[in-house]
Amino acid sequence: MDSGNHTIADLFAQLGLGNTSAEIDQFVAQHRPLSNSLQLADAPFWNDGQAQFLREEISEDADWAEVVDQLNALLRA
Repeated sequence: MDSGNHTIADLFAQLGLGNTSAEIDQFVAQHRPLSNSLQLADAPFWNDGQAQFLREEISEDADWAEVVDQLNALLRA
């Protein structure tokens, strides 16, 4: 089991996205603000694999859940 301390850059890499600070900032700026009525994994910009990963990590409170929560907060700010 991977026990953690994942960063937001690690999460972006895991999702197959660019993970430099500039790429993360650009992604957040492009997709913010995410409606409070929409679950993070249901956002239209994820592909099926990304959405499934996000859904599983949150529902299972898995190793990535904390950093997924951080991404969620960034997209709703």
